[in-house]
Amino acid sequence: MSLFPTYKRFPLTIVSGSGTTVIDNKGKEYLDFVSGIGVCNLGHRPPHVQKALEEQLHNVWHVSNLYQIPIQNEAAELLTSTTNLDYVFFCNSGAEANEAAIKLARKHTFKEKILTFKQSFHGRTFATMSASGQEKVHQGFGTLLPTFEYLPYNDTKAVQDVQDDQVAAIMVEVIQGEGGVIQGNKEFMEAIEQKCRELGALFIIDEVQTGIGRTGKAFAYQHFGLDPDIITSAKGLGSGFPVGAMIGKEKLAETFSAGTHGSTFGGNPLASAAIKATLEVIFKPDFLQSVMEKGYFFQELLNEKIGSLSVVKEIRGHGLMTGIAIHTEALPVIDELRDHHLLAVPAGPFVVRLLPPLNVSYQEMKRAVEILAEVLDQITDKTINSD
Repeated sequence: MSLFPTYKRFPLTIVSGSGTTVIDNKGKEYLDFVSGIGVCNLGHRPPHVQKALEEQLHNVWHVSNLYQIPIQNEAAELLTSTTNLDYVFFCNSGAEANEAAIKLARKHTFKEKILTFKQSFHGRTFATMSASGQEKVHQGFGTLLPTFEYLPYNDTKAVQDVQDDQVAAIMVEVIQGEGGVIQGNKEFMEAIEQKCRELGALFIIDEVQTGIGRTGKAFAYQHFGLDPDIITSAKGLGSGFPVGAMIGKEKLAETFSAGTHGSTFGGNPLASAAIKATLEVIFKPDFLQSVMEKGYFFQELLNEKIGSLSVVKEIRGHGLMTGIAIHTEALPVIDELRDHHLLAVPAGPFVVRLLPPLNVSYQEMKRAVEILAEVLDQITDKTINSD
């Protein structure tokens, strides 16, 4: 194999997919509750998005951002229409969106320090790696950028105690995805917003995994009635097409003037077609309401069927973003789930993460919980028998 070994790959080769179902190169079918790690929010090959991409393929694939791209503006208007924000910068990934947010915050405030949180994850570029509050992400890369500091997550007092007029921004995830599916509480989030106003800092919310309907709102911060200056988005934004976006308030527009930032491929016609078609489906109020209802159903079913098992420590999450904290290592459980034709991923060493497509059926959720119950019950029995 001619690839750098940067990924610890599962022994699975997916060759086709439709909706919530994928098929491997041996003809086996799986329920996909990974969705490309929260990317395929409409499942695999959603018809509306596929049609939009096929139409765009027959027109033009790429033009420089030095030219007018009407469909790019249409995609941007869909993003801003569901938020309190006004302008969009398109790029290719969540890490790039967070890079743009970091650059914009520093340039706008003329300050350098950015506060993030322990166990956070914001990307793998040098700046976003430095912003991430996880030691395993930092290891081996030498001295990180010194302008990031990490506060404990969900610690309201730690935020309130900050007294530093050199803070350019505080950046936070509403739910820490890679950190274990840990949800921020309302008091904590409100304290961050208040501290940003007090310090003249920008309030940045990383919605790379939680946004685009994943929690039943267009963006997860909307559950708390927050008023961020910047949000970042990627993953579910393009239904599998590589896209990212930084969305900010009008007051920031002059700071990101011509020549201050850019992206060759960001928001090109193909990317914009994927974004527009995706948002046309997900941002409909009825669709978001259905995600909310499915999320409640899924959480209740999980608590009913596996919540009392001795191997299960906690079931957490919001909408269709779920983490099952267990008393044993997650990877062997995920391997066993795959053998039972259910795909899941870890969120840290002891959390099984489930991110089904937002249009998953109730029957598919029931089947997934049946498989989880069977696998986790076996682990419980083994633990009891070994004691």
